[in-house]
Amino acid sequence: MEATRIIAVRHGETAWNVDARIQGQLDIALNDTGWWQAERVGRALAADPVACIYASDLMRAWHTAEAIARAAGAPVVAEAGLRERRFGSFEGKTFKDIEAAWPEQALHWRRRIPDWTPPEGGESLLALRERVRGTVDQLASRHLGELIVLVAHGGVLDALYRLATGQAVDTPRTWQLQNGAINRLLWSRGQLAVVGWSDTQHLEREATDENTV
Repeated sequence: MEATRIIAVRHGETAWNVDARIQGQLDIALNDTGWWQAERVGRALAADPVACIYASDLMRAWHTAEAIARAAGAPVVAEAGLRERRFGSFEGKTFKDIEAAWPEQALHWRRRIPDWTPPEGGESLLALRERVRGTVDQLASRHLGELIVLVAHGGVLDALYRLATGQAVDTPRTWQLQNGAINRLLWSRGQLAVVGWSDTQHLEREATDENTV
């Protein structure tokens, strides 16, 4: 059975990334640096034989995907399964806001309790992992022998890395999730493997790296 090559990209930077404010599934636009990063990703992937680009329909990811599409000449398809983790009441808040208003909940979050959900409609790490697994399996199985690009969010890329390396959702993160970085994986028979991670050679200045925003 042929494998599917995957390039996974975290959206370009937003003002909320800079402020360490939780975006979750709120629809926040790219800032000027984010637009620049999106264009640089597009240039870096212009020569790759991209069959299709799948992007979260949140505009920070969608606009990043459009920049890649202009350079690569590939279609862009919206995929809600690539949206960021739902953070419920935490969305729109800074880390300090959360720790002040919900100290016990903030502790659960910091400890990465697998089945814990942020208050008022949040999504657990286990639920996020299964959503990402199902979405990637569905998309990759359509493109055996081809290359696809997935444009998503920090939480989604974190789940992808853990799935590809067999790490639990509560393992402390030691890998980077930089805005505009290029991450390469291979999918075969429902299994993911990391080929290359956090390539930022196409970015002339350091991208923002955050844990969960």
